[in-house]
Amino acid sequence: MLLAIDIGNTQTVIGLYDETAADGSDPGGSRCEAGLLDHWRIATKAERTADEQALTIQEFLGFHGFSFDDDIDGIVISSVVPRATSAFREMVERYFGFRPVVIEPGVRTGMPVLTDNPREVGADRIANAIAAIDLYGGPAIVIDFGTATTYDAVSAQGELLGCAIAPGIDISLDALYQRADALRRIELIEPRNVIGRNTVDALQSGAVYGFAGQVDGIVGRMRDEVGQNATIVATGGLAGLIAPYTRSIEIIEPWLTLHGLRLVFAKNQ
Repeated sequence: MLLAIDIGNTQTVIGLYDETAADGSDPGGSRCEAGLLDHWRIATKAERTADEQALTIQEFLGFHGFSFDDDIDGIVISSVVPRATSAFREMVERYFGFRPVVIEPGVRTGMPVLTDNPREVGADRIANAIAAIDLYGGPAIVIDFGTATTYDAVSAQGELLGCAIAPGIDISLDALYQRADALRRIELIEPRNVIGRNTVDALQSGAVYGFAGQVDGIVGRMRDEVGQNATIVATGGLAGLIAPYTRSIEIIEPWLTLHGLRLVFAKNQ
């Protein structure tokens, strides 16, 4: 089985794939979920050691009836946190006895990156673009709601052209709370109305409709450059909340990054 690990600034997402089933598709679900046996989301803590990371994964696997020692024969990693990358790499080599596939310069991805400096493009963004092209073809625009909200444009030829990066929803709200003493933290859920009649409703409305408007504005301008027929795919923890309030997002794929990681792993065997 394959472990696909996406290490983000705030959260780390781990997917467990049965590679013997991953090439098939579920007629009732997304191809991203084909072969996906389980998945876990944990807080990213760069200070965790390789031993601590191993213990965390062992507990997840054991809790769901999988063997840490016998069931895992491949691991693929994308990361934007160098210290965590190092710890996971050390964990894999020490506890599993093989080297992980890490999306970094020198690893085959099949994705031409046409930015001014391809080395600065986040590994998760490359995985997202690979997955979007595999699932839907190009052109495509991939929106990832993470610590930052990223908008990646992929050409009809399957090239990563570049992106727009905006502050993420959570950190934007955190900045607001820090600067406005009268505002308190809220649960980010579906707003009852656009016109809020109390502070909580007003904050929820501003966050959800505000970021939905940002999505439509950026996507509209990107389509002018990449093509009006571009498929718009959203992923990330808050994609399911924001997407219904946009006019442009067509598809929500919660496990898009993991699917891209699985494809990269296959290319490097």
